[in-house]
Amino acid sequence: MTILKAENISKQYRLGLVGTGTLSHDLNRWWAGIRGKEDPYLKVGSVNDRSTKADSDYVWALKDINFEVQQGEVLGIIGKNGAGKSTLLKILSRVTIPTTGEIKTKGRIASLLEVGTGFHPELTGRENIYLNGAILGMSKAEIKSKEAEIIDFSGCERYVDTPVKRYSSGMRVRLAFAVAAFLEPDILVIDEVLAVGDAEFQKKAIGKMQDISKGEGRTVLFVSHNMAAVENLCTRLIVLENGYVSYMGEVDEGVNVYLNQSKSINNDLTIKNSNLIINEFYLTDKYGNKLHALSLGKSSSLNFEFKFLTEVKSVVVKIEVKDVRDNVVLILNNFHTNQVFDIKKPIVKLVCEIDRVQLFPGIYKLNLEVLDFNKRLNILKEENFYELHVDSGDFYGSGIIPRAKHNGVFLTNHSWQISNDF
Repeated sequence: MTILKAENISKQYRLGLVGTGTLSHDLNRWWAGIRGKEDPYLKVGSVNDRSTKADSDYVWALKDINFEVQQGEVLGIIGKNGAGKSTLLKILSRVTIPTTGEIKTKGRIASLLEVGTGFHPELTGRENIYLNGAILGMSKAEIKSKEAEIIDFSGCERYVDTPVKRYSSGMRVRLAFAVAAFLEPDILVIDEVLAVGDAEFQKKAIGKMQDISKGEGRTVLFVSHNMAAVENLCTRLIVLENGYVSYMGEVDEGVNVYLNQSKSINNDLTIKNSNLIINEFYLTDKYGNKLHALSLGKSSSLNFEFKFLTEVKSVVVKIEVKDVRDNVVLILNNFHTNQVFDIKKPIVKLVCEIDRVQLFPGIYKLNLEVLDFNKRLNILKEENFYELHVDSGDFYGSGIIPRAKHNGVFLTNHSWQISNDF
């Protein structure tokens, strides 16, 4: 069942100081409305790219956003800073109205858009629980039945009768999330506020959101820059870029789109000697989309286009992956996989597929060797021919991101068992 629907949502803002020249604009809008004409300022406005100089007094924070959310779904909304994520959530939460378009919802919406959302600083934590419940339309008896669970989950029992203005930002988030989650809204909207909490609370909060969606059939809209949390929690993903939807669909592919938004693909790599020219080298995901970086735990490929200038019957390609200390941490070699290739044309494409990237997030250097296997001759040897970036990811599907600082240089699939029969 569709519980939320966004139809042609756009949001326009005026740049500069509030009140500067707006009277004339308001009169122009009023006069256009009297004559039954379209708002003249809806025809102007630049793309919401925060890094470029404005060429108009108006900017579209969001433009033509359309999507539906089903009951029990966890929809992730990701994008760079300034992409329009918070604006979209504010519109969905009725904090602000869209310039054009319409939001249709069924049921109650609870929002956690910033630290202490909906809390009155002079009231105690307990009083704010009842205030938020009343705002959601709940009776005092309904709120009281949830009060103990809210306080216990928040971990703020000692301070629950202290005014919220004396809480730390982490304590406010703890209590605000507990209130939003336990007062049973049909749609829970969470912006990037959980990052304020500590690791233990983030884990509890993600677990609670999973319970809300899977166990209780309620809907969650989740914005975060923590890709491990997004992958672990969300069932579908929207990627925003400069106010537009650049991707909507599967979580894995959406994360790849997001990670590659701020980087530029370099196809200018040319390596050559008297035997061989490498016309092109690039990375792709499992869908064939070009990447700017690999992601921990994801399937990826390394793609070469070779042009042989001398006759070669069979080829072995060896890639050494080195860490920042020049230690070789991984070797990719088609000889080891017993896949020595016969070369029948001078220009060939060679692809090395990696089932799951096991390198920790970081920057690596690649060494390359190309050999004629039949003649046992080295055709090309190039050190540091490519700087490889590896982004973080939820390798084990546990919601916990392994960190190279505390662990080894690469990961592998493994499992543990325990027996009490001894």
